[in-house]
Amino acid sequence: MARLVETRREGTHVVYRLAGTGVIRLLRELEALGHERLAEVRQVVELYINRRDALEPVSIPELRRRIREGEVTLLDVRPADEYAAGHIPGALSIPLAQLRRRLAELPKHREIVAYCRGPYCVYSVEAVGLLRRQGFRARRADEGVSGWRARGFPLAAARAG
Repeated sequence: MARLVETRREGTHVVYRLAGTGVIRLLRELEALGHERLAEVRQVVELYINRRDALEPVSIPELRRRIREGEVTLLDVRPADEYAAGHIPGALSIPLAQLRRRLAELPKHREIVAYCRGPYCVYSVEAVGLLRRQGFRARRADEGVSGWRARGFPLAAARAG
């Protein structure tokens, strides 16, 4: 077996995670190959993600710098169990499904950077659209938690529920 994933048991559930940064790099190379070779992938990214994002997304290196300098509020919009399994340190967890009713928890005076799983995850695109309609200054991370981890940056974890 290639051991591309690791597992751990939590009661009756099995939690899976990628086995390390090498596996993440492999998946990112496959994503890049698919993006390069499949016109349909390029078209979906262009139509659904890029055109909906009037402001340029925040790159992972820029995001890391801006977090260190305290310039942004970082918002993880993935489901709570994914946040608990591993998230960018300092991120607030407000799953996309809860965002509309939890807007009061977010500061209006700071830029918010939303992120989700990776470059093709639309949760952050949807979150930024909602935040902007409500008067927030918001952008999305261009790659999400997978890009953060692929660069070897540490993730924070919390126990679910």
